[in-house]
Amino acid sequence: MAAKRGLYANIHAKRKRIAAGSKEKMRKPGSKGAPTAANFRRSALTAKKPRGKK
Repeated sequence: MAAKRGLYANIHAKRKRIAAGSKEKMRKPGSKGAPTAANFRRSALTAKKPRGKK
């Protein structure tokens, strides 16, 4: 089973579609279906850490 894409991957993909002219709109914070503050906190726990230079 493949891993699902994360919250930030979905946000960036939608921004790319909007820039390409899809006529979609981002949801306003607090609206139904929009990510909550808890969703962002949970996604931060699984974020990849930046790698240092060698």
